[in-house]
Amino acid sequence: MIRHLALLRGVNLGKRQVKSADLKTAFEAMGFANVKTLLASGNVLFDAAAGEVSAATIEAGLEKRFGFAIGTVLRTQDEIAAIIASDPFKGRVEDSDTKLYVTFVADRQAKTLPLPCSVDGDFEVVGVRDGEVFILAHRLPNGRFGEGMDLIWKHFGSKRLWTSRNFNTVIKAAE
Repeated sequence: MIRHLALLRGVNLGKRQVKSADLKTAFEAMGFANVKTLLASGNVLFDAAAGEVSAATIEAGLEKRFGFAIGTVLRTQDEIAAIIASDPFKGRVEDSDTKLYVTFVADRQAKTLPLPCSVDGDFEVVGVRDGEVFILAHRLPNGRFGEGMDLIWKHFGSKRLWTSRNFNTVIKAAE
C-alpha cells in the first residue's frame, strides 16, 4: 500500500462546506484505507495499492457525495517528504512577517512559470519544479500576506488545476 495525499481545491469556502468526518467517510466509501483528514482545509491522507488511485475517480466520488465538483491534486506521501527534504525555501522559515506557501499543480507543468516572478514587498517565487511552485509571502501594511500571488495562479489559467498550502501543512502531511 502507498500513502497518498489528496489536496482538494476550494473546499470549505463559501457554500462549498465539507465536514472532515464526511470527507473521511467519502474516501472510505471509495475503498481507500487508513483515511485521515488533516486540518479543515481539504487535505486527505489515505492508503491505496499502486495504480488503484486517480484524481478523476476521487473527483467523481466526491461530486456524487457532495453535489459539487471538487478538484483534486494527488501526491504520494513520499513525494511530500522529498519536497521537504529538498529544502525548497533554502533555510527560510516563517515568522510574523513571512509565510511560506506551496502551490501544487495537477498536471505537473509548474516549470512553465516565467521567472523571476515577484512583486517587491508582497511575494517572491523562490523555486519552481515540475508540479510545485514555492512562494515566500510578506506581510503587507494591511496585515495580509502575498495579495499579489494571484499573478502566479493566473499564469496557470482556468484549465489547469492547482491548489496552494501553507508549508506547515505540507510538513504535517509528511508525518
